[in-house]
Amino acid sequence: MPKIVDHAKRRDEIAQVACQVVANYGFEQATVARIARAAGYTTGMVAHYYESKQEIILAALRLMLLRIEQRLTRERQTNEANLLEVLSEALAIDSQRCTECAFWMAFWGQVSADKKLRRLNAWVHREYMRLFARCFAEYWAEWPAWPQPVRDQVLRSVVTFMNGLTASAVTSPRDWPAAVQVEQLRLQLDLLRQWAGAKRSRRLE
Repeated sequence: MPKIVDHAKRRDEIAQVACQVVANYGFEQATVARIARAAGYTTGMVAHYYESKQEIILAALRLMLLRIEQRLTRERQTNEANLLEVLSEALAIDSQRCTECAFWMAFWGQVSADKKLRRLNAWVHREYMRLFARCFAEYWAEWPAWPQPVRDQVLRSVVTFMNGLTASAVTSPRDWPAAVQVEQLRLQLDLLRQWAGAKRSRRLE
């Protein structure tokens, strides 16, 4: 009998390898041929699943967003989980997450010069905002009571802060071990919570 091939799994494998190749070599040097070699396939085999490098990159982006969503929304073993613990799942706190963050950095480096990539980046940003808003709503009881502009500002601040934090962790890993990243995120969340609470209090006066 001919071997049954799981095509969806193979597509995901190629996308996952592309993430590693981009992280290791940069966006420009991550050619389809290099991705194929790293995956153990011929260039023709990769072309059977993806028509272009940009398609592979898009698949890698979707795969990483799915992973992040699974980490942020997975069921916790304890009811004591808090927002810091949940959002820390998106930091560069282990080798896999460092690879993913290095991929993001390489991708961002190309965004300004490519209209299609800018559109992809806008989509990624919206997905991040959606995921983080879901986490805030679940773990901060006061979240629904804050005015929408305040919630929007908190979300933007958190996303911007975490982008900068992960970029620092990728470029200077010795200076940004996991514990330091988490502590900085804790401080940022505490400051934003105080700021948002103060804004709401002044509005009610």
